[in-house]
Amino acid sequence: MPQPSTPSIGLIGLGVMGANLALNIAEKSAPIAVFNRTAQTTREFYESAGELAEQITPCETLEEFIAAMKPPRNIILMVPAGPVVDQQIEMLRQLIDKDDLIIDAGNANFADTNRRAAAALQSHEMFLGIGVSGGSQGARHGPSIMGGGDREAWGRVAPVLEAISAKYEGSACATYMGPGGSGHFVKMVHNGIEYADMQMIAETYGIMRDGFGMAAAEIGAVFARWNEGPLKSYLIEISAAVAKAVDDKTAGPVLDVIVDSAGQKGTGRWTAIEALHLGSAITAIDAAVAARNLSAGLADRQAGEKIFQAAPQPIDRSALALAQLEQALLAGKIACYAQGFAMLEAASAEYDWKLPMPAIAEVWREGCIIRSAMLNDMATALAENPNTNLMFAPQFADRLKGSHGDLRQVVSAATLSGNPVPALSAALSYFDTTRTSRGTANMIQAQRDFFGAHSFRRFDAEGAHHGPWAD
Repeated sequence: MPQPSTPSIGLIGLGVMGANLALNIAEKSAPIAVFNRTAQTTREFYESAGELAEQITPCETLEEFIAAMKPPRNIILMVPAGPVVDQQIEMLRQLIDKDDLIIDAGNANFADTNRRAAAALQSHEMFLGIGVSGGSQGARHGPSIMGGGDREAWGRVAPVLEAISAKYEGSACATYMGPGGSGHFVKMVHNGIEYADMQMIAETYGIMRDGFGMAAAEIGAVFARWNEGPLKSYLIEISAAVAKAVDDKTAGPVLDVIVDSAGQKGTGRWTAIEALHLGSAITAIDAAVAARNLSAGLADRQAGEKIFQAAPQPIDRSALALAQLEQALLAGKIACYAQGFAMLEAASAEYDWKLPMPAIAEVWREGCIIRSAMLNDMATALAENPNTNLMFAPQFADRLKGSHGDLRQVVSAATLSGNPVPALSAALSYFDTTRTSRGTANMIQAQRDFFGAHSFRRFDAEGAHHGPWAD
């Protein structure tokens, strides 16, 4: 078989994402060595690579893999997150040189990446943790890439990563975020936003299906129309395609035969957990994670419907229009992104990362699951209004002024008819809370002082105070 030029880059882990990323590198950037724990997987990958096989060196042992690359080596790990990554790094340490670079491109928890980056720094090794978004097709044709770790290491592989990344008007969607686990943190928040965006679209679909009695194909046409306006995004685009799809077996809509129990790999849950640590309010993301958890309890939901003789009821089409649904989803989407970027700001301050907020919006414009026409405006808003809630930036405040009333109408109509809208409701409550200068936490502070003498602040005097109940 023809031998490629000696590669300086290699990839371990030829699952769906790893295989597609390896093909992307071979096609657009450089020759690559590949290794998988199961040798048969490596052979099958190489045999299916077609013309790109000329750029690929398949290796059946780790020693052969290391020997196939010229130093300094750049080794990408696409193995399952968690202990497997640590085990693979430890095995590599026995074989590589000090100036070789290990790049964890899997869905790692950022705390693990922080730990690995710190260990590499202490032992004078090179390590990067990069978030890769876009699914299998993104990995193959151009993902969004969020880098974290050693800046010098990023500079060394940036040409390769930029070459294989998605492009937005010629700009590479691959950016260095900061030290340690910052790249994986940004990817985690991306996934949290993804959860909320998907959930709000699903809730809107539910209103059309159960509230309006619309057929799946009709719903698909609505999503397709919305994708030509301000909601234009990858998720709206695929929602239209999904709703229109016909099942081969039943000749009916595919959606009608899919069990309504959603899976998850944990990154949305990580986002919710970390937001609690940071004290960051991500109510729409929290609601979306909870909704997935509730969806898994199919038997309980079936029992609940039987006990309470409940099911979503029709909504009067004269009282709620499709145009209002579109505006409600737009308002919810803005609130969701605002929560995500506020969480990134909180993490940047907590971990001293100095995250490039406009660049984060820019790197999400193509290649990733949450790519949206609004992200270009978000990048501008974040640059012009640093450290400001995205909802308060003029271009998004104006949109919300025109759409939050429709969000209120949709949530009200859905609630009254028993159509569950947890993420849209959470987005509305978040919006209402952020625009209310006199809230109700004074009652909570009084309660805390009453039972725990925690004290409270007063509007009319400095310092800590206690209520008359203290005696």
